[in-house]
Amino acid sequence: MSINNLVRNFSIIAHIDHGKSTLADRILDLTGAVSAREKVDQILDNMEVERERGITVKSRSVRLNYKACDGKTYRIHLIDTPGHVDFHYEVSRSLAACEGALLVVDATQGVQAQTVANVYLALENNLEVLPVLNKVDLPTADTESVKNEIEEIIGLGTENAVCVSGKTGVGVPELLEKIIEIIPAPQGDVDKPLKALLFDSWFDAYQGVIVQVRVIDGRITPGMKIKFMQNGSEHEVTELGYFSPFPQKLKCLEAGDVGYLAAGIKDVRLAKVGDTITEVARPTTERLTGFEEVKPFVFSGLYPSDAADYNILRDALEKLRLNDAALSFEPEDSVALGFGFRCGYLGLLHMEIVQERLEQEFNVDLVTTAPTVVYRVVLDSGLEIEVDNPAKMPEPGQIRKILEPTIRGTIHTQQEYVGAVLALCEEKRGVQKAFNFYTGNRVQLVYEFPLNEIVIDFYDKLKSATKGYASFDYEMSGYQEGDLVKLDIKINGEPVDALSVIIHKVNAFTQGQKLTAKMKDLIEPHLFEIAIQATIGSKVISRSTVKAYRKNVTAKCYGGDITRKRKLLEKQKAGKKRMKQVGAVNIPQEAFLTALRIDKK
Repeated sequence: MSINNLVRNFSIIAHIDHGKSTLADRILDLTGAVSAREKVDQILDNMEVERERGITVKSRSVRLNYKACDGKTYRIHLIDTPGHVDFHYEVSRSLAACEGALLVVDATQGVQAQTVANVYLALENNLEVLPVLNKVDLPTADTESVKNEIEEIIGLGTENAVCVSGKTGVGVPELLEKIIEIIPAPQGDVDKPLKALLFDSWFDAYQGVIVQVRVIDGRITPGMKIKFMQNGSEHEVTELGYFSPFPQKLKCLEAGDVGYLAAGIKDVRLAKVGDTITEVARPTTERLTGFEEVKPFVFSGLYPSDAADYNILRDALEKLRLNDAALSFEPEDSVALGFGFRCGYLGLLHMEIVQERLEQEFNVDLVTTAPTVVYRVVLDSGLEIEVDNPAKMPEPGQIRKILEPTIRGTIHTQQEYVGAVLALCEEKRGVQKAFNFYTGNRVQLVYEFPLNEIVIDFYDKLKSATKGYASFDYEMSGYQEGDLVKLDIKINGEPVDALSVIIHKVNAFTQGQKLTAKMKDLIEPHLFEIAIQATIGSKVISRSTVKAYRKNVTAKCYGGDITRKRKLLEKQKAGKKRMKQVGAVNIPQEAFLTALRIDKK
């Protein structure tokens, strides 16, 4: 039995800030899903950090009813997806739940890096892609030029492209008609065993984990016992429904439907994005393809500014992980910073969002170490280990080689900034793979970079070099051997683990000079001399010295032989030597904060 042909499932994909959440608001307005009292901007973005930054972090689905010009009422399932590369996998699973996608392109900016990446994801999932030119109400909009870019850069025909304004609503009725015309109805069979795609999940304090699903075959009903095929866990469905955009309960979800289910699941890690859901009594024989275990790529240490807040930070991370299964953390302690946690993130934006949410939602004041990546270290014994923390790096004599993760990065910019971008890519050890000129003055550069060169400040420097006229997208490309070393900072011979970094040997001397000079300015003088050294293994590559406070012990000598003064100076010298051996260096927290951010200045 085929399902209803009056159903359309589609997603909105775009580069950051091209207006997809605003366009989603206008679609909700036009279909009457939101009353004037309930209406707010970015209604599908319900996190504070999403509204502040104007970005989408979590996927949101909404069911709408639309009466088309042919007189029929269609049921539309809209999925609003994140646009940033950090959430690449979540976007891919959301697209797998659809038959079509709206490719939203800003008519004033044209095709950007993530525009290309996301449309390729849609094409990989065999979706019908409908180009949408947004912000056509602005005086700088150039629709013809942008259409040429879409055809030339992406290779997508624009004969069905729709020009709209997410702000004013111009063109949105025509867009809905085009969605009905272009995007196909879902295929599936309600009589087959249940097969459903889990494309998002989060934790609710009252119902446990809420799971968003797209039913491929079969049906789900309350009381049904379901199974997650990746981990084998079984649960009984307690509630079904859909968002419109507020939750509405249902008695059944059938093939082709998008909705949510609750089943008393206590741990969001059991509901993995991309998993296949089936019925225990009548299971399907095949899993849906495309499932991946989400792994963190970027790591950093999080410490409370006040050591007394350690338990508060731990509780905050536990609560945050309830809604973010991609976040990983484990306890660690630092001689300099005390007790804290080593956290793993999907990327730099994910790291910033986690830190902002900890500070905003849980009121935790944080100290963050410099981000690092996962290295593969091959020891002389032949054993290969993974290192995500410089403190865990073996001694240089035990290491045969170090493999660093690499990415394939795509940069879109204008021709006048090519020189500055090329210089930046060379500085970051990039290897050029492609260099393409397009319509007008648009340029596409493809480089292979070591990931550790990107995680600190690459994006900021790229925006500065191009006055904001550049976009950057990347994907993981593997591992390659690198000439890497562990750079330690020692204060009076004692290593400060919070300042240790894994760095390319070519950059080690410069970085060592920066850190030692900065720490010299930040550490207050003591009664004894303080040596600040940057070392690679046992080799000192840079040194700065904080001079000691000095009392003029010869002031009381008004005459007599020079040996009297010399005797007093030697006595002072011996005292300072003893003090240096037993004295402790007091390093203020601000010194670590400033030193850890040295590369961002």
